[in-house]
Amino acid sequence: MSILIDGNTNVIVQGVTGRDGSFHARQMVRDGTRIVAGVTPGKGGQKLDDIPVFNSVAEAQEGRRIDATVIFVPPRFAGAAVMEAARAEIPLIITITEGVPVLEMLEAYHLVREKGLRMIGPNCPGLISPGKCKIGIMPAHIHLPGTIGVISRSGTLTYEVVFNLTRAGMGQSTCIGIGGDPVIGTNFIDALELFQADENTSGVVVIGEIGGEDEEHAAAFIKEKMTKPVVGFISGRTAPPGKRMGHAGAIISGGTGTPEAKVKAFEEAGVPVADKPDEIPGLLKERL
Repeated sequence: MSILIDGNTNVIVQGVTGRDGSFHARQMVRDGTRIVAGVTPGKGGQKLDDIPVFNSVAEAQEGRRIDATVIFVPPRFAGAAVMEAARAEIPLIITITEGVPVLEMLEAYHLVREKGLRMIGPNCPGLISPGKCKIGIMPAHIHLPGTIGVISRSGTLTYEVVFNLTRAGMGQSTCIGIGGDPVIGTNFIDALELFQADENTSGVVVIGEIGGEDEEHAAAFIKEKMTKPVVGFISGRTAPPGKRMGHAGAIISGGTGTPEAKVKAFEEAGVPVADKPDEIPGLLKERL
């Protein structure tokens, strides 16, 4: 099994005719994803290869089931694109776009919550269930079907961890990049709950980074609720305090969000923390 997506997931791409949208739509199709339509205002009636293009999400819905949408529109339009998908009640909304204004994303976040939908991102690589479905920009060729769940705030670090898991013969059930912005739709605890409930996920890797308190909250959840083994990794341990590093949420302020605090929280919850990504498979094997 997997979480959130599988081989039957029908996907649309918002911003499908743009540079990034068209490139990654083709990559997703090549990797086996069922893309049933694309959306670009003013480009309705066109096609991207075999993908029909519509002017709106509502038009794309006519006559077809849509389970998920992935958003590749520029930052100034991304909040509106999320809200359009939410109003159309698309169950899963993945926002790849980086640099979305925080206030606009906050408004979109609350609409998604009010509608009872799920959002992943923004500023994320998406998610993949190897051999079944990929929504976003993750390189499918480094993944391997299996039973390890991966949750990460970092895109490129996810790929490094997955590469090491695959090289060790430890396939993945689903890998999900939750995004590194201050306002995101799905956090560590949300994803941990899904993996805990997935009968075919045997263990989980949590990849955190400096800034915020999400990892500390995740550690408390793991200690109280998780019965499956969890291994952690915290990036940014050498970052200077008070300086934003890469992600908008990766800033240490007011004495919170330090790597030391996160590592301590994980270890107190019984979660071993790897010093390097290539140590993760070994730590997992000891606990499975």
